[in-house]
Amino acid sequence: MNDVAAAFPPRFLRTPEAARFLGLSGRTLEKHRTFGTGPTYRKIGGRVVYALDDLQSWANRGAAVSTSDPGAAAVHPARRIDEPRSWAKP
Repeated sequence: MNDVAAAFPPRFLRTPEAARFLGLSGRTLEKHRTFGTGPTYRKIGGRVVYALDDLQSWANRGAAVSTSDPGAAAVHPARRIDEPRSWAKP
């Protein structure tokens, strides 16, 4: 990290700004928050805020080298992880 960034406190973004940073809609980010599949957030004074570092690390979880790379972790869609898919066979 460079010296200029180290001199400032962490930058926090509200939901609309965080969604733009990630290239998502605000509603999708809200769904991720509801289902627990999204980036770490904080509530400050009743407002939801996201640290830039948390947004970047969450986005980096989806990094892959190729389509066959399972990756170390995954960024899940904005739904319950244990929710059965309607097209999946039981």
